[in-house]
Amino acid sequence: MLPSGAGAKELQQDFVKREQTSRTYRMQKEEERIAGTIDSLEAMKQTIYKILSTERYQHIIYSWNYGVELVDLIGKPVSYCLPEIERRITEALLQDDRITEVSNFQFETKKRGCVHVTFCVKTTQGELAVEKEVQI
Repeated sequence: MLPSGAGAKELQQDFVKREQTSRTYRMQKEEERIAGTIDSLEAMKQTIYKILSTERYQHIIYSWNYGVELVDLIGKPVSYCLPEIERRITEALLQDDRITEVSNFQFETKKRGCVHVTFCVKTTQGELAVEKEVQI
């Protein structure tokens, strides 16, 4: 309960909400090292890669809001998996408030047990085309 009366105005302050910078350390996947920093759209590419590479609820260092749930799709019918992949990827990425929209999903099932997914991600930094292979 907030106090009322003469002292109440002193407790009320104007707060300005600022968006956090997207500056982060650069992952160099080929060299398997982290060196330097990146910002803007490159940082968003890396963020999307990390979210989609982390299985949700499997690592205690991450919040339960971080990562994507794809492991339980293995062995399920393709007709079930395709809409679930779209829903789960969208849900996982929209947890980051810098990502505003995930759309234009396209699926290829050339190899048995593997779905190649392409989609568009709109962020506060710009738009990205993303690809992901999902084992089913």
